[in-house]
Amino acid sequence: MSAELHYKPIAELAALLDAKKISSVELTQAVVARTKALDGRVKAFNSYDEADALAQAAASDARRASGQARGALEGIPVGFKDVIAVTGQPLTASSRMLANFVSPYDATVTTRLKNAGAVCWGRLNLDEFAMGSSTENSAFHTTRNPWDLTCVPGGSSGGSAAALAAGEAIATLGSDTGGSIRQPAALCGVVGLKPTYGLVSRYGLIAFASSLDQIGPFTRTIEDAAIMLGAIAGHDGRDSTSFRADIPDYRTELTKRKGPWRLGIPKEYFGAGLDPEVAAAVEQAIAFYRAQGCEIKEVSLPQTEHGVGVYYIIATAECSSNLSRYDGIRYGHRAKEAKDLLDLYFQSRAEGFGAEVKRRIILGTYVLSSGYYDAYYLRAQKVRTLIRQDFLNAYREVDALLTPTAPTPAFKIGAKADPLAMYLCDIYTIGVNLAGLPGLSLPCGFSRSGLPIGLQIIGQPFKEAELLAIARTYEQAHDWKNRHPSL
Repeated sequence: MSAELHYKPIAELAALLDAKKISSVELTQAVVARTKALDGRVKAFNSYDEADALAQAAASDARRASGQARGALEGIPVGFKDVIAVTGQPLTASSRMLANFVSPYDATVTTRLKNAGAVCWGRLNLDEFAMGSSTENSAFHTTRNPWDLTCVPGGSSGGSAAALAAGEAIATLGSDTGGSIRQPAALCGVVGLKPTYGLVSRYGLIAFASSLDQIGPFTRTIEDAAIMLGAIAGHDGRDSTSFRADIPDYRTELTKRKGPWRLGIPKEYFGAGLDPEVAAAVEQAIAFYRAQGCEIKEVSLPQTEHGVGVYYIIATAECSSNLSRYDGIRYGHRAKEAKDLLDLYFQSRAEGFGAEVKRRIILGTYVLSSGYYDAYYLRAQKVRTLIRQDFLNAYREVDALLTPTAPTPAFKIGAKADPLAMYLCDIYTIGVNLAGLPGLSLPCGFSRSGLPIGLQIIGQPFKEAELLAIARTYEQAHDWKNRHPSL
C-alpha cells in the first residue's frame, strides 16, 4: 500500500490511521521517499528535515496508541510555503536576504496545525517574498510543473502547488496576495483556497502586502480543503486584522448544503486574452451547474478593468513599507564591505533583494512619495472600494461567481520575460484580494497538451462553507481529482 499513500487524500488517510492499517511513520516515510525520488526534478522544496519529520510522525503514532490523538490532521505530513514561520526551521522567503534565517517562533497557523496533530514537513519554494506568478523569481531555483517539467507551476506559491501535485506532501499551505494560491492550484491541477481576509491569522507570515495577504491550503479534494480550513481558521489576538467570525464545521457543512444555487458569470472575465481551451473547459463547468438546476445569471463587475493597476499600486506601496525592515542591521543579509552606515543599508539591500523585489519596492516608494501619494495611492484605495462594491452588488442577485482562475494553462519557463505580461497572469484573481473575498480554484479539465485548467469560484465574505459546498458538487461529478502527472 505504501506506494500509493502519497496520492491519497487526508480524509482517506485519516481513516486508515484510525483503523491502524497504516502508521504516521509509514505515511511520512512514503512522502519522504517520494520527495527524494522526484524533487531533484520538480524542485518544489527549499529544504526539508527527514529526521525531524519522522520524529514528529513517531510522536503522533504514540499519541494515537495512548488514545490522545489531537485532531483531524493527526499524523498527516503538511508542507509549508517558506514564508510561514515554524520554530527551528528555515524561514527564507526564497530570498538571499533571509537565506540563513531560522524562525524562533511558530506562526498561528503552524500552532493550529500542530494542535490538530499535523507533521510539519519541509519548506516550499516561492517567488521571492511572494512577488511573482511563476516561481521563477526565487533566489534559489525555479520550481517546475509536475505535469510538464518545462513549464512553470504558477506563483507565488508554486512550490506548495507542485509538491502536492507530485505527491511530495499530503497537503500544503500557501499565501495569496493577488492569486498566489489559486493560480498555481489551477496550473498544477489541485484545489487551492484563499479564505476571506481576516478569517485566518497572518501572525507569523512574512508580510508582502498586509491588506491583501491571506494564508490558505492546497489539497487534493474539496473535503480536504474543508478539513484544513477548519484547522487553521479563527480569531487571533496577535493579528490586528483578524476577524471574530463563527467557525462552522466546514467538513460537516459539505454534506448539509445541496443547492441549487444562483451563480453569476462576470462578463468582464470572458473577454480578450482568455485562452480558448480554458474558456471551453470553464463553459462546460458552467453548463454542468445549469444542468443541476442552478440559476446561471450574467453579472457585471465594471471596475474589473482597473484591477491590475489598482493592485500594483497598493501591493507595491505596502511592499515598500514592509520590506524597509530589511536593512542589514537587525537580521537578514548584511553586506561585508560597507564603508559607513548608509553604505551598509544600500549594499545590504542591493545584494539581498532580487530584481522583481527591487522593482516593486521602487514603484511602491514612488507612489507613496510626497506629491504623488494623492494621485496614485489614495486614488487606488478609492477605486479598490468601488471594486469591492461591484462584488457586493453582484451578491444581491447571486450566491457565488464562476470564472476562469487563470487566462491560460501553464506556460513555458522563461516565456514571460516582460513583467507586465507576467502581471496579467493574475487578472482574474486579484479582484478577490482587493475586495477581501474568499476564492477557490479546482480542476475542471485539461488542455490538448495535457496541462490542467482551473475553475475559480468566488464566494461571499465569511461564507466559505457555501463556497466549498458549491465546489464539491462539481468535484463529485467529475474525475479530475484522481488524475496525476506521470513523473
